[in-house]
Amino acid sequence: MSEKRIEITHAQGVATIALNRPDKRNAMNDEMRSQLIEALEATAADKAVRALVITGNGKGFCAGGDIAGMEARMKAPAGEIAFNGWSRQLRVHHCVGLLHLMPKPVIAAVNGPAAGLGADLALSCDFVVASHGACFTWSYIHRGLVPDGGGLYFLPRRVGLARAKELIFGGRKVEAEEALRLGIADRLAAPENLLAEAQAWARELSAGSPAALALGKTILNQSFEMTAEQIFAQGSQAQGICYTSQEHRSSVTAFLDKSAKPR
Repeated sequence: MSEKRIEITHAQGVATIALNRPDKRNAMNDEMRSQLIEALEATAADKAVRALVITGNGKGFCAGGDIAGMEARMKAPAGEIAFNGWSRQLRVHHCVGLLHLMPKPVIAAVNGPAAGLGADLALSCDFVVASHGACFTWSYIHRGLVPDGGGLYFLPRRVGLARAKELIFGGRKVEAEEALRLGIADRLAAPENLLAEAQAWARELSAGSPAALALGKTILNQSFEMTAEQIFAQGSQAQGICYTSQEHRSSVTAFLDKSAKPR
């Protein structure tokens, strides 16, 4: 029987997913990744969930990829290592993609060190709230690797190309206060308030129309790669859908009813 590596709770329309391998600082192994993918797919499909917060149990957010798993991969027959790695990368990117493309707001509540894949995982979310005791490091270089969890895509968009190169080439640690200054984190919180503040922000961000949020997020996620004309075209299509939504009709009707009342 597999261990429970992911914990998920629901309250007031917000799902909270906690990585649950605290003895390993929530380092990601194949078992945890599979359970996280399952939890993310369920969250995306659940209409009762309006927003998602992801955090880590224990002292760390996520220490990156599991070193024991790396050792096992190196022991595979030479002719199988590359294909095994490619297959694993598909799972990694599917997991990160589920966070990035989630059709509702996603907040990373970074409670401690976020290293390698853990740092990538945080940046694949829409927003990052970091504990004052959190830190980030793109430490792949120390293992002879490149960021494979989206860091090559997300980090330059957060901090700019030159700064991203510096952090990836050097693999140095970024403490919480510097992370806020650089734009890696969006907010800081006291450790004891971190989760509550992230959940409250998630409720605030998801109070509007789910359809408008999902459509707007989908277009914004593509805005750096597309031309203005393409964004305008997608926006027009999205607005056409929004015109038919119950939220739009109800809000317009309520506004008109209020305006028509004598004062």
